[in-house]
Amino acid sequence: MNLEHYHYFNSHDYRAYEFYSEGPKGRITKLVLFTKVPDTEPPFYNLAFGDKNPLTGELDDKVKSNNSDRDIVLATVANTIVEFCHHYDDPYIYAEGSTPVRTRLYQMGITGLWDEISAAFDVFGLYNDQWYKFRPNSVNYEAFLLKRR
Repeated sequence: MNLEHYHYFNSHDYRAYEFYSEGPKGRITKLVLFTKVPDTEPPFYNLAFGDKNPLTGELDDKVKSNNSDRDIVLATVANTIVEFCHHYDDPYIYAEGSTPVRTRLYQMGITGLWDEISAAFDVFGLYNDQWYKFRPNSVNYEAFLLKRR
């Protein structure tokens, strides 16, 4: 994806990414983690995203950092997804916010980047326990599933 994004660092297995959000609240470390869902074929990975807790080093997906750089942060997460998919054979990636508000924020991010995302990925939204092909500005989805084309 050719979008403005932050430089990120990845782990040796390309399942963990770290980058810094820069804004009025300073430099905030962000994490993106891909965890394989056991016993799934084709492989499914859960995408977790949030701030790195400065005391524990663990991902915190509940904190609200509001560093005024949402679009760049979401574009950075999108870039980690692209890189992850280059290193794993056609995974499905499951994403859901830690709250309904965060899930809605992710949906707005997908919609805002729709031209770039839809060129590279098939995207599905979960609504009333059914998966549907993602349609921008339709229903409020409960989760998302991405598959590289």
